[in-house]
Amino acid sequence: MAVVVVGGHSRSVGKTSVVAGLIAALPERNWTAVKITQYGHGVCSVNGKSCHCATEDHRGAITEERDRSGKSDTSRFLVAGAARSLWVRTKQGRLAEAMPALLKKISDTENVIMESNSVLEFLQPDVYLTVLDLGVADFKQSARRFLELASAVVLANAHTPRSQETIWNEVAPHAFASKPKFYIQPPRYITAEIVEFVRQKTSCQEPVHKLSPPENRLLRHEL
Repeated sequence: MAVVVVGGHSRSVGKTSVVAGLIAALPERNWTAVKITQYGHGVCSVNGKSCHCATEDHRGAITEERDRSGKSDTSRFLVAGAARSLWVRTKQGRLAEAMPALLKKISDTENVIMESNSVLEFLQPDVYLTVLDLGVADFKQSARRFLELASAVVLANAHTPRSQETIWNEVAPHAFASKPKFYIQPPRYITAEIVEFVRQKTSCQEPVHKLSPPENRLLRHEL
């Protein structure tokens, strides 16, 4: 099983578009796509709506997408050609509690592509792409934390004038200076070079190992 993780430094920088683009470009991988969302205080992790549930209530949920209208991110994954699409929701900081159930759901799949940064705390993927938009100043702590683990950096709007105005506090350029870089200009989020990079990194060189909790790719925490 190949595991690909796509993260990014902020909201709306193209993470979902990169995932969907890779699914469409590599249909032979028969992807199971996973989107992970962690909700803050006052938002229910079961349905994403305003909620006053207690801390121990409504810890999270995992649902399989069936809709192919393309209206949601997980639906876009199906439209792109994913064999399955799962949406994982948890309260902020409680992803560890959802990991055993998630690993069980994907243990018998061929290949997995996930949209998340925080999942790197628990998995070692074959590829981790981080999407950075030089025109967006916000830089999430989770993206900053795992930047050094990136296999490659996908840089959006790198050649636009406004990118020169952005200063990422506490994020030094040398943090990703040595990483392979792929330049994109939205609305085009996938290039032939990105596809080939992922193809090579996920080509099976050894017999496929199924992902099953708590073994194989489960890393830094015992759940």
